[in-house]
Amino acid sequence: MRVMVIVKATEDTEKGTPPTPEAMEAMHKYGEAMEEAGIVLVDGAGLLNSSHGKRMAFEGGRLTVIDGPFAETRELIAGYSVWEVKDMDEAIAWAKRWPAPASGRSEIEIRPLFEWQPTDETFAEKVL
Repeated sequence: MRVMVIVKATEDTEKGTPPTPEAMEAMHKYGEAMEEAGIVLVDGAGLLNSSHGKRMAFEGGRLTVIDGPFAETRELIAGYSVWEVKDMDEAIAWAKRWPAPASGRSEIEIRPLFEWQPTDETFAEKVL
């Protein structure tokens, strides 16, 4: 199964503070350990802070484009990765080893990817 690991933004990521060399080394070692265990990193990247972003709001047939930065840091994403794992338990086990910053609060979210196949009968049957 594929899961997306969503790294939530923090005040530091929204300020554009780059990761420390120690943080980069910890992530590198984490990635190596995952690879040795057979976890496939399908994709992943950090995102620029929300001042570089846009939001699109749709309401009543109208579209509004909203420029960043966005106020609610807890609702923002700083980066993501997509892992190929055998199940959610394995994803959780690896997420527990995530090299979190030494100070401040950080949060990640794990979500399975919906993998619709053209042969599936209907979207509802797949989801339900």
